[in-house]
Amino acid sequence: MVDHPLDRKNLPQNFHHIRLELAREEGRPGGDAEHGYDIVAPLTPDRHIDATSAYLEHKQACRVRRFRPGEPDAIGLLRHGPGGRWYIDYDEDRSTDDESGFRFGDERFELGEYVSIREDDGVMHTFKVTRVETL
Repeated sequence: MVDHPLDRKNLPQNFHHIRLELAREEGRPGGDAEHGYDIVAPLTPDRHIDATSAYLEHKQACRVRRFRPGEPDAIGLLRHGPGGRWYIDYDEDRSTDDESGFRFGDERFELGEYVSIREDDGVMHTFKVTRVETL
């Protein structure tokens, strides 16, 4: 679990706050703005996650907050793994709690776009990008 504060003033200018909210799905025709993720990550000018030096030099700043109704927030780190895979690591001592972004390396984190995450229950959900702000 991440427990140290984020020092925004020392981050490169390409670091962004990205908010994802659950898109419509079976049982939730309007989606759910109370179920989603806040992500801090570097983005390229064309809004892909930047896996180059900005990420490598500031891995601990690549944070994720998962929020769901009726549950405490889960705080983790956005990690880049083998084969270009992006995943969320909530506890560095366990791999069973990881959630994976589906093709995050190919996705554009632009307002109105959709991305998918395989959550901790093993189910893939689609999320809408509702905010992209420079830190």
